[in-house]
Amino acid sequence: MKKIKKIKIKLNGKNKSVNIGTSLNDLINNLNIPIKKVAIEFNKEITDKKDIKKIKLKDNDIIEIVHFIGGG
Repeated sequence: MKKIKKIKIKLNGKNKSVNIGTSLNDLINNLNIPIKKVAIEFNKEITDKKDIKKIKLKDNDIIEIVHFIGGG
């Protein structure tokens, strides 16, 4: 049985392990997050949502995902 290698990232301030080769888009889909209702910060920079499929996660990346909440 082949062991899948993992990397460590920080997601919203918490440590998380993901498979090597995981894209930012994969991570968001696996978390069942509606992409239209969030802002994504990747390594301290706001990321354009059209670029998330191109971004492959690396060890020690920092991701912050902020949900928009309506109110009045």
